[in-house]
Amino acid sequence: MRIVIAGGHGKIALRLAKQLADRGDQPVALIRNPDHAADVEEAGAEAALIDLEKATVTELSEKLMNADAVVFAAGAGPGSGAARKETVDHKAAVLCADAASLAGARRFVQISAIGVDDPVPEGTEPVWAAYVEAKRAADADLRERNLELDWTILRPGRLTDEPGTGVVDLGEGVARDSVSREDVASVVVALLHEPGTAGKVLNLVNGATPVDEAVREQADGSN
Repeated sequence: MRIVIAGGHGKIALRLAKQLADRGDQPVALIRNPDHAADVEEAGAEAALIDLEKATVTELSEKLMNADAVVFAAGAGPGSGAARKETVDHKAAVLCADAASLAGARRFVQISAIGVDDPVPEGTEPVWAAYVEAKRAADADLRERNLELDWTILRPGRLTDEPGTGVVDLGEGVARDSVSREDVASVVVALLHEPGTAGKVLNLVNGATPVDEAVREQADGSN
């Protein structure tokens, strides 16, 4: 499969590119900074230069031509303000979905965050609140695209840089906990190769079920 990763220099994205390349897929990493090309190529991905905050849907769709799937793994990241949460975590996600639809890349996996549909408590730090709102809006947009995209929304818990465990808890009702970025990448790989998970919103934390088994259970309709 040729799989385009938006936010291709991110911590999850680099792990994802390596895992995809190792299994024989063709990852393409969308990056804004040309200085990041060497890193994504070392991970096994083809580098494609584009700024998701400035690109038009037509420009982006050209990068997605001949893709079998798209993964939205972009985020404004730590240290960014509320404005960039909106332009990256929300608007860039919508742009990627629009471009995937235009390019005919139906399979679309979006990395979100656990609990973003819950109300933001009063007194929440403004930038964090903006992040939650941006992720919620991006997910809401994607959920309306059943006719044009075979989407899956993955909502990891608190991310860590611990080594991957290969065992997770995956499903709609999974409670908040932590999960390693390596395991998030492994779940994305499995989701991309399991079309039966389309149309699902799945929470993810580390647990006790092997990744492939956890994904198959969701494809079979288990929670």
